[in-house]
Amino acid sequence: MTLSEVLAQLESLKSGKVRDINVNVTGAKKESGTQVPSVKMGDLRVLAKQIKQDHELGLQLWDCRDIDAQLLGILLLSPKKLRAEELDSMVCSVKSTQLADWLNSYVVKLHPGKEELREGWMDSDSEMARRAGWSLTTERVIKRPEGLDLDELLTRLESSMGREVATVQWTMNYCLAEIGINFAEHRSRAIAIGEAIGLFRDYPVSKGCTSPFAPIWIAEMVRRQS
Repeated sequence: MTLSEVLAQLESLKSGKVRDINVNVTGAKKESGTQVPSVKMGDLRVLAKQIKQDHELGLQLWDCRDIDAQLLGILLLSPKKLRAEELDSMVCSVKSTQLADWLNSYVVKLHPGKEELREGWMDSDSEMARRAGWSLTTERVIKRPEGLDLDELLTRLESSMGREVATVQWTMNYCLAEIGINFAEHRSRAIAIGEAIGLFRDYPVSKGCTSPFAPIWIAEMVRRQS
């Protein structure tokens, strides 16, 4: 499919109702310049399967700067074909956390240079790059902790998480919780940091769901593992 054909297909799938739902979920009206999808995620996945992987088309869709086109483009990209500089530019340009999460899940985590990017992103001026850097760090904590200085990570979380912007706090809190869950020797310190900072202490959760407040989250996950 050509770019114009795909854009026409996307236009036919757009729905004001879907957009309104996403506005309500994300609170995007309060965020200047933030786009929300108007196409159902399931419809985007179906369309991506029809097109199949097409890296060049994916880049063209990304350059459209329309969130529905960019979400679809992410599904068409081949991460290994992206230069590290290209991926850095993409991550830093994102305004929507939903777009950031798709980019992280389908491209960033599969990129061969993600470790070098991770280390640079954690100190980036871009909040979305810092968000991605902490997300990759959490992945390492869970899957490949060898070589990580967990004491240093906890010190960094303790000193900066409370002052970070909300978009980055979420992934930092995830990292804090996973350190506490997976490493008994660091558990009490992770819980103490969560208590002291108090992030997500009063976060509303549905019945049966676990609070993202790190001390509660850690305790519940450890209980389930025992």
